[in-house]
Amino acid sequence: MPAESLRLDHIAKRFGDTPAVDDVTLGIAKGSFVALVGASGSGKSTLLQTINRLITPDTGRVLIDGVDVTTGPAHLVRRRIGYVFQGIGLFPHMTVAENIAIGARIAGQPIPDVAALLDLVRLPGAIADRMPDALSGGQRQRVAIARALAPGARLLLLDEAFGALDPVTRDALGREIRDLHDRLGLTTILVTHDMAEALLLATRVLVMRAGRIVADETPAALLAGEGGEAAQALVAVPRDQARRLADLRA
Repeated sequence: MPAESLRLDHIAKRFGDTPAVDDVTLGIAKGSFVALVGASGSGKSTLLQTINRLITPDTGRVLIDGVDVTTGPAHLVRRRIGYVFQGIGLFPHMTVAENIAIGARIAGQPIPDVAALLDLVRLPGAIADRMPDALSGGQRQRVAIARALAPGARLLLLDEAFGALDPVTRDALGREIRDLHDRLGLTTILVTHDMAEALLLATRVLVMRAGRIVADETPAALLAGEGGEAAQALVAVPRDQARRLADLRA
């Protein structure tokens, strides 16, 4: 079995009287592509953000390669983790190249090979001098992914990263991320509310409800009816959509 890249040990987080994450324990093997799905408010993003210390859990610990993420400064932990979220977050006053290199510049590290990173995310080197507002949504998100990987991160967190994209771009970028994951040997966690996306991209699907992991299955097992009521309620959506589309051809 591959070694664990990530372990969450009894993670809990409350906001006021509301438990956002409720005693979650799980391990994720190196090289896994894991989808974390659930309804809005189920705790997906909160759990993800405890990994890179954007949120501090009330109890529990997060280990990356066996090392507690609280043992060093947060900015050094984040350099080992690529994080991409729905809002993209590119600096509008910086060029593409400057956005990609910002982490290294702040840390006083050598500037990464921007052309190679752009090529990695299938963007032409010619856009390096452009400003973010000159790019399409899909191009901006690819730049955000290049920036996330620039420090050499091997753990990639995608927090509803495709949510603001049109369906065609979203599907294409999802496929490209999966290909990038395989080529680089990344460990990837994708937070999404789209069960079809989770089933098509991930090797393992975790379903959250009310702050807890209520299902942990492969896509094949979920399609075969495993995982319980909450998981099957999510699977029913793309299954019903496929059935309705088939009916249109009848």
